[in-house]
Amino acid sequence: MDRTTRIAILGAGLAGLTAAGLLQRAGFSVAVYEQSPGFSRIGAGIILGANVAKILRRLDLEHGLATTGIRPDAFLSRAWDSGETLYELVFDAACEARFDGPFVNIHRADLHQLLQQPLTPGTIRFDHKIAGIDETTDGLTLAFENGATAKADLAIGADGIRSKVREIMLGFEEPRFIGRIAPRAVFPAERIKGEPIRDCTKWWAPDRHVLAYYMTARRDEVYVMAAIPAARWDGDGSPVRGNRDEFITALDGFHPDLLRAAEAATDVTVWPIHDRPRNDCWSMGRVVLMGDACHPVRPFMAAGGSMAIEDAAILSRCLVEFDDPSTAFARYAKIRIPRVAEVQRISIDNTWMHGPTETDWFFAYDAFNTPLHA
Repeated sequence: MDRTTRIAILGAGLAGLTAAGLLQRAGFSVAVYEQSPGFSRIGAGIILGANVAKILRRLDLEHGLATTGIRPDAFLSRAWDSGETLYELVFDAACEARFDGPFVNIHRADLHQLLQQPLTPGTIRFDHKIAGIDETTDGLTLAFENGATAKADLAIGADGIRSKVREIMLGFEEPRFIGRIAPRAVFPAERIKGEPIRDCTKWWAPDRHVLAYYMTARRDEVYVMAAIPAARWDGDGSPVRGNRDEFITALDGFHPDLLRAAEAATDVTVWPIHDRPRNDCWSMGRVVLMGDACHPVRPFMAAGGSMAIEDAAILSRCLVEFDDPSTAFARYAKIRIPRVAEVQRISIDNTWMHGPTETDWFFAYDAFNTPLHA
């Protein structure tokens, strides 16, 4: 692709920021349009493997990732009531060598800060929510809800599960509530009574599960997230303030090691869990989608963020490699759809690392060594 190509990225999430960094390094003119007025330390934890570390290595961010977050000693699966170990993936030197990178737990806001570091100052335009995209003979005209307009040659929709870019392409379709809600809490580790918790544990019950892990190398900040049944969700996709006592009650009968962590929570936020039926139409004309905008992943494999960052790597490579957008977009989708579809399937089944699991295909994946030509 000609490096004078002007690329607009709609959404400054994990996919959008990663793509912006990689495309700027390749010499493209990139502007990122973000609907929020600015970034703040909201959100929650995220689990990333060597497949992501290898991508951030290309942006000189791997060391920052590993030192800002925590490299846990293992991912541990335990039975909700007995505490029995169901599976343990140990992250020792041999494991990192096999996957060619570390496994890291980190606060999403800290990851956001890292991903902004490689960007040219002024790349991100806040308070720009896309309202319309018009394709003309010489490119695209972007219209925003704040009244602003912008010109671009290509647009990348990285604006999440309720993507306006997707809606412009494919029409409006409400995301699908899956009958699960996710109470979340972030709090100082010193609030946990008794022995420290393990670095990263998933607790499995028949109809619900809970993740509990540290988010910093100092082990001073803990994230607890549950996925529990709910008959309905009356709001949109926005989180609501939760009730701590209801959160604890939902974990009745869980092992004391998990309850010690959950009971340390102060503020609880409840998120609805949505997805969409699979749709393999990821581009139209000069517009292409990434991440949750085209393939929302249920958070049961801790893989949604990883898939978004991998998308950014493959798409950026395709835009560098191929001369015209249609070829680049088609090759990107051809490479990504089979892998993402498998991740979506496993996430729906909620079986990932419940017991002995083949993990090399996931963590050893290298987006920069994946062949682009069929």
